[in-house]
Formats: sequence, structure tokens, C-alpha cells
Amino acid sequence: MSMADDKGYEISPWQLRWRGLDLQALHATESTFALSNGHIGIRGTFEEGEPRGLPGTYLNGFYEQRPLPYAEAGYGYPEDGQTVVNVTDGSIIRLLVQDEPLDMRYGSATHHERVLDFRSGTLRRTTEWTSPTGRRVRIHSERLVSFTSRAVAAIHYEVEPLDGDIELVLQSDLLANEPIPARTDDPRVAAALDNPLVSDFAAAHDFRAVLAHHTRSSGLRMAAGMDHEIDLPANARCGIETEEDLARLTVAADVPSGQRLRVTKYLAYGWSARRSTPALRGQVEGALAGALETGWDELLRRQREYLDDFWETADVEIDGDAELQQAVRFALFHVLQAGARGESRAIPAKGLTGPGYDGHAFWDTETFVLPLLTYTVPDSARDALRWRHSTLDKAKRRALQLGQGGAVFPWRSITGDECSGYWPAGTAAFHVGADVAVATSRYLAATHDAEFEDECGLELLVETARLWATLGHHNSRGEFRIDGVTGPDEYTAIADNNVFTNLMAQKNLRDAATACERRPAKARELGVDDEEAARWRDSAEHMRIPYDAALGVHQQSEGFTHHDEWDFEGTPPEHYPLLLHYPYFDLYRKQVVKQADLVLAMYLRGDAFTPEQKIANFAYYEALTVRDSSLSACVQAVMAAEVGHLQLAYDYLAEAALTDLHDLHANVENGLHIASLAGTWTACVAGFGGMRDHDGDVTFAPRIPPQLTRLSFRMTVRGSAIHVDVRPLVATYRLISGEPLQLAHHGSTFTLDASPVTKPIPTAPDSPAVRQPYGRAPVRRG
Repeated sequence: MSMADDKGYEISPWQLRWRGLDLQALHATESTFALSNGHIGIRGTFEEGEPRGLPGTYLNGFYEQRPLPYAEAGYGYPEDGQTVVNVTDGSIIRLLVQDEPLDMRYGSATHHERVLDFRSGTLRRTTEWTSPTGRRVRIHSERLVSFTSRAVAAIHYEVEPLDGDIELVLQSDLLANEPIPARTDDPRVAAALDNPLVSDFAAAHDFRAVLAHHTRSSGLRMAAGMDHEIDLPANARCGIETEEDLARLTVAADVPSGQRLRVTKYLAYGWSARRSTPALRGQVEGALAGALETGWDELLRRQREYLDDFWETADVEIDGDAELQQAVRFALFHVLQAGARGESRAIPAKGLTGPGYDGHAFWDTETFVLPLLTYTVPDSARDALRWRHSTLDKAKRRALQLGQGGAVFPWRSITGDECSGYWPAGTAAFHVGADVAVATSRYLAATHDAEFEDECGLELLVETARLWATLGHHNSRGEFRIDGVTGPDEYTAIADNNVFTNLMAQKNLRDAATACERRPAKARELGVDDEEAARWRDSAEHMRIPYDAALGVHQQSEGFTHHDEWDFEGTPPEHYPLLLHYPYFDLYRKQVVKQADLVLAMYLRGDAFTPEQKIANFAYYEALTVRDSSLSACVQAVMAAEVGHLQLAYDYLAEAALTDLHDLHANVENGLHIASLAGTWTACVAGFGGMRDHDGDVTFAPRIPPQLTRLSFRMTVRGSAIHVDVRPLVATYRLISGEPLQLAHHGSTFTLDASPVTKPIPTAPDSPAVRQPYGRAPVRRG
């Protein structure tokens, strides 16, 4: 195989472009070039179907069920796991050139590039290919997954002969039960993914075909359809056929020199746990009819218009680091794709870009993804919280099973049922409930959405508060303790009084009581009386927050600072991540932190710490945090910026932003790290922008590192769109639309109205130098 051009991503502010052909990189680029709208996800595989790294087409919430493995089961252990299914693949368009299949492993590609365009919302591809016998063609393709037509995707495909008349055969497929490489040693998972779809229906006529299937165990039904517009030469022949798992349209044509064979392929998907196969067929055929009526050009126009609106309210601009600018927009684009049209479904940790984590959603959504969506696409944040509310009955049943009141939300799930066989997290990571509650409070404060509060928000706050009232207890000194829980740091499990958990629970309890005061009638419907709300406030007031006076730092959890410190210098670099090379027993009893835990508490509950405590705590935990999780760097960036370590904050921002583009965790083939991508926004806006939103008060304390000459960002607060422009010495605030807002700049309040406000930026605090664990410092940026 001959390859021209240098391979790799080209740096560009609004695109991700890969020039040249590198078949070894397909696993990674299929994830980075994935398209989604939160409902449908299609990995960036070649149209020809092969070669490929890991094919994948996903429907949000469509899964297969499987038993969870336990050597020794225990009461309360979840019984079933859920695994996202690679559904019917409609992206395949095979091409034969003079009877030779276009396959990038053979012949030569004299030119090849792919472009993910953040403004058009499409993936474009141009390939000039010479067959083994010397026939030359140029392929142009462009695909989209529609933001405006939730059930629709489309591909426009053109073939142009480059050396005279040529005979072409094009095969457009719908393919179910596509063989995929084994990616797990668990035989239960492998069995669930081996031909997971059972055929119910297959039909075709003219240029249209529909296949319907159901899953064996979970009982979900789905249908996929394709239809085509074809610019045919006069002598072309067409035929369509179906089997149980395959529908294929074949087009054969002699294409003269100077002309092109053009095909636009429309795809539609639908699934349900309740609706019948005929109903799903009707839904898909209706979506196809609508797509053909709309047409390719109009789908493109609507896609661009949708994204223009998004960038108008969400763009982050960086001057001084072109690669970082690209990475930030890449991050924003993929987070939008993950959450835009999920609507009644969760936002998985990998979005719909790959099968990593079995397609599960975690607390990542509420803690990392929803802050971005709340201030840029609030409707998507509301939909994600509505999904949590729709699973509330399951969370309440889980709480009863564990002997608790209120609601216990799952650590990982697709449907709202706990799916983790790792009980220290699946059973003891109770902080998830507070994460949901804090995200709810943030959304309500940022939007004043009274309808959502009445329908969902208040109940979420109440039932999560009821959990803490039963899970915690008052000791003989009157302190409210929450014992035996696992916080964000999975290298410390089943600990007493995890500071993150306790502070988030404290806010949950206070916010629930306050919301009940706002909505007394609704509170009474939920059975909340004055006495219960008073107990919540009392528990919050007396919350136990461990502090080591001798060291002058907060303890991540009770006694943490008295543990032996991990032998960082004696740990070989290849033994990271530690969980793959050392027993949890040893990790649990040492001072070693997988990911920001107490540091995350200082960001989300910064109102509970003094500036001096933040400086001391950051230094202490910086020396213990190994960042074996992609959730860590963005949080460390935020707090490094706040306490004055601007270079370190810049280094961590780059790590978060480039996690997938540089494949820093060597697992991007299984999908993107959506929370880390969302954390890139957080590192910019909350880190260098210094944005905080404690109790609904939006404040800023911006500072940027010397490598950057400007950082600007846009966000929406209570319906008012604002623009913040940060330079080395000053920050300027502008009201783009909406009503005036009360804001603050480095502690000084002001009213932002039609006139821009410019404020000087004070010098950063003088913090002592910090160190990281041996060999775990971030790459220095710039």
C-alpha cells in the first residue's frame, strides 16, 4: 500500500482533518470522527465497511441484558448487567471498480483525507484510489447525523473516474449482527454481543429497505431503514434484495469520463421496549419519507443553522495556542453530539462514539457534562435530568433494598438499574445522589425553570435528601456523620466521612429544604412537613468535615492523612494505572488518589473553604494524585488556576483537552471520554475564567497564563446571553441579549446591562510550589 501525505491531525480552528492513510490508526479515528445527535451514533468507519477497527452504530438506551458474574454473591448485589448493542449498520456503501472492490488495503491511495467539520456538523472524505490493475477513481463522501431530524442520518457519495470511461458497481447495505472483534474476556459479555439481534421483519421495494429486529434477553425492538436518491446514467441497472440480517441495493453503471455517479443515502432508526414491530416499521418509513422530502441540501442547511446557534451561545476562543483552540472546539462539538437529542435517555460516558463502559452512564454526566450544557444548551441539561427523574422509582426501590430511605441512584447504568458488579462503587458510591441533586439545583438557579422544578426538580431534591437523613447519623458530639461510603476517588473505598460526599450531601439537604419553602404545596404532595425539612437543615448544619489540624489540611476521608503513603518512586511507569497492577486492598489503605476527590470538593463547594485552606489542600493532594482517571486533569486545572499555579493549570487544561486526540489513556478506540471533553470547557470557564455559581450567584475571577493572549467564552444565565473576554490585565463583560444580570469580578459585584464592563485583573496569589507523585507530572505546555 503506498501512502502519500503526512499522516495525523492537521491543526485548524474549526475542523479535525486527517491527511494520509494510516490503517493502524483506524481504531482511534473511528471514535474521533464519530457522528451523533444523542439518539443515533455512527462511528467514523470507511463507507466500504472494510478495513475497519471497531464498527459501531448505536441507539441511545438500546442494550442487551446479561447476568453479572460473582465468585461469591451477596445480598443487594445487582444481578444483571446491560451492554450497548451495535445495531444495524447503514453506513456501508461498497464500490467495485471494473470488478475490483475498492479496499484501502490494496492498490494505492495517492490522496486521502477526512474532515470532521465543527460548523457544518458533517464528516467529509476525499480519496483518490488506484486499483491493483491501474484504474483510477476519486471518491467524495459527506455524512451527517441530523440534529434537527432526530431519527435520521444521511450520506452523500460520489464516484468520479479519473482516466476515462469506467464500469462501476455500487452496493448500499443495511447490515445487522455485523461481526465485531472480541473486546472482553468475560464470556457473559461475549455471549450477549454474539449475534444479539433476532430478525422480525425484512422488506424492500424500489430504492427502500427496512429491517426489524429484537434482542434476545432485554426484549427491545428496533427497526432500521434506508432509501436513496440516485443520479443514474441512462444505461444503469438497479436491484434491491433482503435477507434476515441484510438489505442491499445494487447499482451498476458505465460512467463516462467527466461524469460522476452520485448517490444520497437516507437512514432512519427507531426502537422501543413497548411498541410493536409494525409500529416501528411505520415510524422508520415515515422518517425516511420526511428525509427524502427535506432533501440532502436542506438537511445540510438545517444542520449548519443548528450549529450556528450553538456556537453563538457556547463558543470558547483561545489566542496563543492553535492546537488547544482546535481541541476545545472538538470537545464542545462532541459533548453537544452526546447530549443534543438524547431527550428521554441518559448521556453515556462515551456518548455514542464507542462501546466503552458497556455504554453506561455514570455520575460523570451530572458533575462534568451538565455544567456545560446548563450554561450553553439548557434544554439538553433539562432532558438529562428528566431522564434521572424517570428512573426515580428504580432508585427508590434500590434504596429500600439497601435499607435506606429516599433514592439511591446507580453508579453505572443504561436504564436506571444498578449494573456494577464492583460493590464498593455500585453499592457504596452514594455521592451519586448528591451529584444529581447539585446538578438539579444548578440548573434551577441558572434557568429559573419553574415548570421543571414543579414536575421533576423538587422531587429529585427531596428524595435524595431523604437518603442522607437515613444513611447518616448524629454522634454523641452532635456531629452528623456519613460512614462507610466511597467518594470519587476509587483508590479509597468504604471510608467514613468522605469530605466530597459530606459537602455535596450538605448542599443537597439545604437545597431540598429551601426548595420546599418555595413550593410548599408540591412539598406537601411529596409528604414533606416542616419537621422533616428542619431535620435536613440541622443535619447540614452539623455535617462532619474531617480536618487534620497538625498538617493544616482537610482529610479526604476520616483518617486518610494517617495512612502510609504509596511508594511512588518504587512504582514503575508501566504499572500505571495502578488498579491493573496492584490489589485494591493495598490501594485502599495507602495515601494514593486515583482522581481529584477533595480537590473536586474545593471546586464544587468552594464556598466551604477559605483561600488559605484551598492553597494548603491543593498542595497536599497534588502530591498524592496519580490521575489514573480522565476525570482528574480538568478539576486540577480549575483549582490550580484559583490558587495561582497558572502554568500548572495550563498543563492540566491541555491534558484534559487532548485526552482523546493524543489518546493519552490508550483506549480511545472504545470511544471518547465525554466527561473529560466537557471538563475542557470547565477548565477554561471555571479555571481561567474563574466562574463559580454558588447558590445561584454567578461570579468570575479570571486569570490566564502568559502563553495565552486572550480567552473568551459565551454562556447563558437565566435567559441572558453574556460574553466574557479575558486579556492578561483586564476582563470585559458584555450582555449579548436578555435582561441585566448581577455578577461579580474578583469579589466586586456589578450590574451587567447594555454597556460593557471592563475590570482590572489582580495578580495571582503567591502560592508555594507544588509537586506531583514521582513520574506523574503533566507534560509542560509551551
